[in-house]
Amino acid sequence: MNATVQESNWNAAERKTREDLAALYRLLAHFRMTDLIDTHISARIPGTRDEFLINRYGVLFEEMRPQDLVRVGTEGQVLEGSDTGRINAAGFTIHSAIHMARHDLQCVIHTHTADGIAVACQQEGLLPISQHALKFYGHLAYHDYEGIALDLEERERLVKDLGEHDAMILRNHGLLAAGRTIPHAFGNIYFLERACQAQVKACSSGRQLSIPSEEVCRRTAAQFRPANSESYETMRWQAALRLLG
Repeated sequence: MNATVQESNWNAAERKTREDLAALYRLLAHFRMTDLIDTHISARIPGTRDEFLINRYGVLFEEMRPQDLVRVGTEGQVLEGSDTGRINAAGFTIHSAIHMARHDLQCVIHTHTADGIAVACQQEGLLPISQHALKFYGHLAYHDYEGIALDLEERERLVKDLGEHDAMILRNHGLLAAGRTIPHAFGNIYFLERACQAQVKACSSGRQLSIPSEEVCRRTAAQFRPANSESYETMRWQAALRLLG
């Protein structure tokens, strides 16, 4: 099936989702949150319960176009968008788990950045030492490493560990961030990645770390969740898109 035929099947909502998701892939490339072809971002297709879009395996993030996104069903079947039928099997395990269980989330991002992996390898996890980290204070999940995520039985444990949160550290592996919209998910992975970068640099300095009080940590986390946050997320997303030219 060629790109033209695929595009003729998209309604307006799916087209917009594909355009935004492809842009998100390219933004993560811009911010150097890539690992060649081995990480993935997905978005639920509007009007469906569990079908989602994910990258065709082998396409670099900076190359991603709407027609490079593969429509996938809950059993891992490719419904549209890949001549080769190739998607990342571990990507399907991780993303299908969340899309099937958390219908409040539209977009899921998984990364293998050096700083994200470094923090995922630290027993303490993300420390509350930066404003970026405090966004996730009390709102960050952890999932223990089980090997490459090829076992579909791991989906239940992934979902259980994520709970009601929209960000998670996959121990010894990397980062996961999700959102009720694509701009929301972008903001979550951006802040989580920056928090990990700051922690790695601070810990490598060899100096004693300054940790805010419990009261300040909780208050700061609450400040990141105002009722009007969606307008800020949209403004941040539109500003980020201008980086793509």
